[in-house]
Amino acid sequence: MAKIYEIRWQGRGGQGIVLANMIFAVAALREGKYVQAFPEFGPERSGAPVRGFTRISEGPIDLHQQVYNPDILVVIDSAFLNQASTFEGLKQDGTLVANVEDAPQYPVRELKEKFGLRKQYVVRIDAAKIAREVFNRPIYNTTMMGAVSKATGLVKPESIIETIRERSLPQLTRFTDKMIEQNITAIRRGYEEAIF
Repeated sequence: MAKIYEIRWQGRGGQGIVLANMIFAVAALREGKYVQAFPEFGPERSGAPVRGFTRISEGPIDLHQQVYNPDILVVIDSAFLNQASTFEGLKQDGTLVANVEDAPQYPVRELKEKFGLRKQYVVRIDAAKIAREVFNRPIYNTTMMGAVSKATGLVKPESIIETIRERSLPQLTRFTDKMIEQNITAIRRGYEEAIF
């Protein structure tokens, strides 16, 4: 039976969690992988906590439930790094991909000690800085997809880029050519600037 990789995306409404989750899954599908992707959110309002779940495998996926023990935890909103519940279920050999300001100087050791993260890998990316430079507004999701691609190797950045460029999801049809190119730049920078 093929390994199933489970990803939990954590953020707030309006940060593109659901769209990032879907784009990442479609990119994996392009590579011939089996996927599942679905969101979990409370009241639909901007700023409310939102989680997205992605499963990726080389074989069929027969699970039909929320992701309780993710291999990869993607924290798009850094405020969630202060909440112990954010890390619940992250596998001992799992990977945390976190949007943090001043990524090279971020105190990884303190974070790991505070929340009992022992063997987990922590990958940092300053998606806020990249968003300011690329979009001039807080759009973090595509930068985070690039960082997840680099951290895990589950999906190639080119597959994510093609999914966006070809507007493979209905939500992407409203994107102008400029928006598409900005998102592609953010993906590439997320991939290149992720720090292990």
